[in-house]
Amino acid sequence: MALVSDNGQWDLFLRFLLGLSQDKNQELLQKRVGFKERRPQSNQKTIKFIHKKIKKLSNSDKSINLFHCLNELGDQSLVKQVQKYQSSGHFGKLLPEHWSALAFQLLVSNEDLDFFDLKKYKGSDEVLERLLPCLLNVNTHFVFIFRLSNCNLTYRCCENISSSSGLEELDLSENELYDSGVELLSHGLKSPNCKLQRLRLRHCELIAAGCRSLTFALSDSSDLRELNLSYNDLKDQGVELLSDWLRKPQCRLEILRLSNCDLTDRCCKNISSVLSSKSSGLEELDLSGNSLLTDSGVELLFHGLKSPNCKLQRLRLSNCNLTYRCCENISSVLSSKFSGLKELDLSGNKLLDSGVELLSDGLKSPNCKLQRLCLSDCRLTAASCQSLAFALSDSSDLRELDLSYNDLEDQGLELLSDWLRKPQYSFLQTQTAAAAQPLDQRSGSGAVTAAYLL
Repeated sequence: MALVSDNGQWDLFLRFLLGLSQDKNQELLQKRVGFKERRPQSNQKTIKFIHKKIKKLSNSDKSINLFHCLNELGDQSLVKQVQKYQSSGHFGKLLPEHWSALAFQLLVSNEDLDFFDLKKYKGSDEVLERLLPCLLNVNTHFVFIFRLSNCNLTYRCCENISSSSGLEELDLSENELYDSGVELLSHGLKSPNCKLQRLRLRHCELIAAGCRSLTFALSDSSDLRELNLSYNDLKDQGVELLSDWLRKPQCRLEILRLSNCDLTDRCCKNISSVLSSKSSGLEELDLSGNSLLTDSGVELLFHGLKSPNCKLQRLRLSNCNLTYRCCENISSVLSSKFSGLKELDLSGNKLLDSGVELLSDGLKSPNCKLQRLCLSDCRLTAASCQSLAFALSDSSDLRELDLSYNDLEDQGLELLSDWLRKPQYSFLQTQTAAAAQPLDQRSGSGAVTAAYLL
């Protein structure tokens, strides 16, 4: 009856009866209540029956109750097996019934479960389904941060995750969810009880239809502050759908990551209108890796970035097939009294020294608030160091400058050193790894090294 019931009305009664069936409790009742007859019995048959049910049971909540039943019968064999695997770290050997045992163990333990990373165990839809009861149980532990990236999950997991109402951070990156998974997830996102603030769906095989599901779910009200949709084939249509939502007063999004989404310059018109909107609170935008964005895309972004309504502080445009021509527009933005840009990443673009020279006009403006500038792998030489040192010679808020993988040679570093010795740059961090090597002599796998030149 307990297994058939959908509302769990027989669960506690079943536990009570099984506890009552133990010989020690029968003896106690015989002494205290005056039972005259007692039938000695073995619980092994019942225990084996429960083990069999746990193995086959798909309903996770019911399997948790069966573990409570095993507790009443004094059987902890499955839990002890799981503890053995836990201490060895060999989670690959766990069977379905062991994952249910792990869920039960986490549920009744005093372990802090504010944070849960599935990769610590073994990622799959089935494993997640069996562990969810302990992760979503409000009365005991409740997980606020779900890390489920690269865990071999499919769209099926999204239905179960959607039922959680207290999550603050959810990372489902690098799983084959497809748009069908996002559609299932959207049922939870549109709930008035949803508290999600950070959602990461990086590399989840999504297209524009996924954006439609998300924006529909978040259109009325949402606490979402960060959305990562990078490495999905959203195209300009997806950005158009997102922009309609981003312009709404109810939208509170601050961080949007759209790197490597096959975007072109046409999407920048929609993004520019978002940045110009009074209701937009966007502070960080990542458009890196969209090689079709080009200089014309930056020109379209230009109007939004110069708007007095623009609140953007961090902009990433690395590997967007930009040239020196875009630097004039960017320089104008840095010079604008309305600009609040504090971080700019232009790495992996063919800016050349002529681009840095144009950029320097904005850097030397008293209105420039830039603190971090990344110009890694931009085909620069020592001439760029001269332009930068001249532009920043009087005063600057710049704290970090990345010139890695450029052909600066010793002359470039000498120019930088003269500038860095000035008292106002005692906190500047420069990254110059491989800067003194010609491009054709560098190893692509070399790690960037930070040199602190105080």
